[in-house]
Amino acid sequence: MPASFIYVVLFLSGTFFGSFLNVVTLRFKPEKGLFSTVGGRSHCPLCHKQLCWYELLPIVSFILQGAKCRSCRKKLSWQYPLVEILSGLVFLLIPLKFFSQPAVFNPVFPENLLLTIIWIAAFLALITLSIIDLRLQIIPDSLNVFLVFLGLAQIAVLYYFHNFGLASGVIAGSFLGRYALIFWLGQSLWLNFALGAALGLSLFAVLYILTRGRGMGLGDVKFGLALGLLFGWPDILFVSILAFILGSIVGIFLLARGKKKMKDSLAFGPFLALGAAMVFFFGYNILDAYFNLFGF
Repeated sequence: MPASFIYVVLFLSGTFFGSFLNVVTLRFKPEKGLFSTVGGRSHCPLCHKQLCWYELLPIVSFILQGAKCRSCRKKLSWQYPLVEILSGLVFLLIPLKFFSQPAVFNPVFPENLLLTIIWIAAFLALITLSIIDLRLQIIPDSLNVFLVFLGLAQIAVLYYFHNFGLASGVIAGSFLGRYALIFWLGQSLWLNFALGAALGLSLFAVLYILTRGRGMGLGDVKFGLALGLLFGWPDILFVSILAFILGSIVGIFLLARGKKKMKDSLAFGPFLALGAAMVFFFGYNILDAYFNLFGF
């Protein structure tokens, strides 16, 4: 079977998951469960007309309809194709990462397959969490619990295949390559993931306390714990640093454009999710470029 065909199937499969995530995020209500409002036929959020199957094709329907509802002709949100494309890329790029990377992620079928499933689920959860946080500035507990479960599942997989975490001079579970060895503590895989969870929790808990909940919500604190367990130490440190840098840049830009005021809050979950994606896909490259810049 040609590789190009497999890539297309993976991407298209992801777009259909993205279509489902759009339904979940747009119908989500804080007082109800995450999936409690997804039942029933899909309909236009503006005129509430039920949609036909050809109006539900990911990306394609949005383009063919000119980004408008076929019935009321009102403009549809660009969230629809954006989430579908992102989900398609998740389904495409994560398998490519785990089945092409040397050393710790060598092409051993059971391990890489399990890690691929775990991280696809994790990034779909991060997309969902980000959209809800942007819309409502709420991070559902159910998504944080799900990420904690995925973190524990990943630790179990890594421990089964690598025991103490080191394989060919690379730390299992880290996306920082050899640079992770600079920060790694001892030989315990469990210790480093526990430290990651503790750092994620404590960092955002301190910010929550210092700002009295105005600069950081409890949902962000729980999210920090979940991400820390998922990424472990030292990766969670760089996820947080990148998130704060990105948040600062966007915050300053919005202040300069008059879109936000100093007292206004800014959803931080999407920046943590973006920082997580940057570390996952480019963690080693970012650190390598940084150290090379200063001649290390």
